[in-house]
Amino acid sequence: MNTPFQSDRSIVKPRSEFEKSLDTSFIWLTRAFALAIAVVLLWIAIQVAIQATPAIREFGARFLAESIWNPVTNIYGVLPQVYGTLVSSFLGLLISVPIGVGTAILLSENWLPLSIRTVLIFLVELLAAIPSVVYGIWGIFVLIPPLTALGRWLNSSFGWLPIFSTVPTGPGMFAAGIILGIMTLPIITAISRDALISVPSSLRQAAFGLGATRWETIFKVILPAAFSGIVSAVMLALGRAMGETMAVTMLIGNSNNISPSLFAPANTVASLLANQFAEASGLQVSALMYAALILFVLTLIVNVFAELIVLRVKRL
Repeated sequence: MNTPFQSDRSIVKPRSEFEKSLDTSFIWLTRAFALAIAVVLLWIAIQVAIQATPAIREFGARFLAESIWNPVTNIYGVLPQVYGTLVSSFLGLLISVPIGVGTAILLSENWLPLSIRTVLIFLVELLAAIPSVVYGIWGIFVLIPPLTALGRWLNSSFGWLPIFSTVPTGPGMFAAGIILGIMTLPIITAISRDALISVPSSLRQAAFGLGATRWETIFKVILPAAFSGIVSAVMLALGRAMGETMAVTMLIGNSNNISPSLFAPANTVASLLANQFAEASGLQVSALMYAALILFVLTLIVNVFAELIVLRVKRL
């Protein structure tokens, strides 16, 4: 008499050679796609570096320390643009990370009815579908007027602080940072929510079984378990913020100056490329490609730093 285990084994049929070949082909196909991504990325970097070679030979490392961008005299430097890129991006993340992670926690927990959560998830994802030029137009006509009034009050009351030392006149760093925070919010919320949902329910049940409260479970169990996914979301949002062009170009003021004030006009590398590449010629084209290469390297450094953080946390 066959045991249940033996009867189950007798039902399983051996895999045919055709099925094995399909599995092998699929594995090699996915490897080829993964390799193609790396090849395309490397190809882009090489092409940008080749186009930037004349400017690299002409300016070298001075390109990062020079504040003048003058196509007439062929003197170029991207220090104000790099400063504006980093400050506006981190200002946007300062706004979007706490709101995005908090929204992800709200949408991943059973605090709201399913119908309301579904609507909120749809609205958050809808933010990612809005074109950046629409964000820019909305920022000009809706965001800048109240920010200008707020900035004038802050300048008159706290003008002795460097971040409020400039009287706002319209577009500036603060408006660009807020719009970047809004644009990166759906990325952080969606990916963080997926990371929180993927945490095994056994961890939550074990924490409750040990007497932990809901908030203790979230902050001491769920968030650490989903930390790598949340960091990935933040890094993707930072890459989006550093490379955003149209909305930032419309709101940041496009001034090649460095100012500690949040209300002063500024510039970014992406805005510089968008404003000048169409009419550039000669060494200016190479200088713009050099600026694009610097932006590429900055993004790479940020992602490597994020991976190091994730690896360090996993070792703890």
